[in-house]
Amino acid sequence: MGMEDDLYTRELINRLARLDATSAWKGDLNPAQKAALTYLARANRFSRSPSHLAEYLGSTRGTISQTFKALVQKGYVTERRSQADKRAISFDLTEKGVQAIDAPNLLGRGISKMDQQIKKDLLTSLEVLSRQLLKENGSRAFGVCNQCRHFSARKNGGHCMLLSEDLSPAETLKICHEQEAA
Repeated sequence: MGMEDDLYTRELINRLARLDATSAWKGDLNPAQKAALTYLARANRFSRSPSHLAEYLGSTRGTISQTFKALVQKGYVTERRSQADKRAISFDLTEKGVQAIDAPNLLGRGISKMDQQIKKDLLTSLEVLSRQLLKENGSRAFGVCNQCRHFSARKNGGHCMLLSEDLSPAETLKICHEQEAA
């Protein structure tokens, strides 16, 4: 494969991203709001602040704050203030937010129709590319909790040794802003 193939691969990735963003314009959600909901569905309770989402999406905190403000007004998320630090805010999906994430979309339908081995190979390739680009950009990986060097498996889930917090079984499968590959 030569430079032509590399350019074409980049073009295809960008085109798929644009098609996915276009299909996100459903109802009263725009692509940025849909991306925020998708992130919240995947993020653990320690990673649901505006600054974490801004870092994950490569956006500004101001833009993300406006996104969350709109999502709260539309009933897709709820805002939660920290009891320890009243300035710290995090967000949770409402049932309406969960339904918006579960709604079928163009790219999701296309992926679901692919052969299992091709899907697995595509996922592996995209993960390798993502890790490489994040490293070059100096960005965090936001990896899965149970694949972190700070994770300790327990009978009823796990434990984050970095944050000294117990994790439910479901939380061990969520992404975290503190994750460091094991």
